[in-house]
Amino acid sequence: MIGSVQDRPDHHRVRRPLRFRLAVLLSLLSVFGAVALAGCADRAPGGESTPDGSRDAGFPVTINSPGSGESFTLRSKPTRIVSLSPPATETLYAIGAGTQVVAVDAESNYPKEAPTTELSGLSPNPEAIAEYNPQLVVAHADADGLVAALDKLDIPTLILPAAQTLEAAYRQYTVLGKATGHRAAAEDLASRTRDEIDKIIADTPKPDTPLSYYHELGPDYYTATSDTFIGGVYRRFGLRNIADGSDDPAAGGYPQLSAQRVLRADPDLIFLADTKCCAMTPDKAGARPGWDELTAVRSGLVVPLNDDTASRWSPRVVEFVRTVADAVTSASKRG
Repeated sequence: MIGSVQDRPDHHRVRRPLRFRLAVLLSLLSVFGAVALAGCADRAPGGESTPDGSRDAGFPVTINSPGSGESFTLRSKPTRIVSLSPPATETLYAIGAGTQVVAVDAESNYPKEAPTTELSGLSPNPEAIAEYNPQLVVAHADADGLVAALDKLDIPTLILPAAQTLEAAYRQYTVLGKATGHRAAAEDLASRTRDEIDKIIADTPKPDTPLSYYHELGPDYYTATSDTFIGGVYRRFGLRNIADGSDDPAAGGYPQLSAQRVLRADPDLIFLADTKCCAMTPDKAGARPGWDELTAVRSGLVVPLNDDTASRWSPRVVEFVRTVADAVTSASKRG
């Protein structure tokens, strides 16, 4: 499910079925292997990065692909980029590459100026993508043989799989910077994001007894364990995840709990990451059978989240971290 539950820009008016949205989230957050560049980029296994000095637009540029051992060279700065990954779309704009983006997938709903289309990152259509004459395509996975298909059309493809940690997210910012001619801006973004998150966490109280929490992805009790990107953020605060130990390999870190499991765990904090997809609110959640007795409900610590910022590994993850910090601070004061 990691990548995020996302809809088109008008998703708050037109809701997609919850099962579909959860499938999107699980797919985006699955591990798909290392970053890969293919297509018209030159492939040089085992090569080293081509130095581009201090200039953002230093091309040709060679990027070593972590995990694959291969390196890929882009001969010139791509001025027509298609993004099929919402986190990548957000990052492209954050590093100053927005003017190079000519199309984004239907799930990329931020920023507002992003040129949203009917393209899909889950079931990509190479022919439809090629109609935008891209010089670089960015996707979260090599779905349906996307890389090979675009390679035949001489279109380079950068695969940025779901980040499993914050550090992995920062590395993706810099990879996008190198690939788009905004290396310095991307390195600065990664550094600033890291520093801001580290400061927020350092300034947040650490209770003597770890607080427990439940992170809700949908009203049918899908959640995320500590072995996911989402869970890793909470772990930085020293929180205890009630979903840990309940996962099975097939769930990939995103199990479905039972209502009884949540009631028995009685979490100190509840985070609702289904406010946009499912119009969930603290009041609606608190009205569920037995929830009026939960510690989090009685303490007023059922926290609504922005579904997107709570699941994407884009720079807006800072907003998610800040919300968690505020909740932990409030819980600590109520002690």
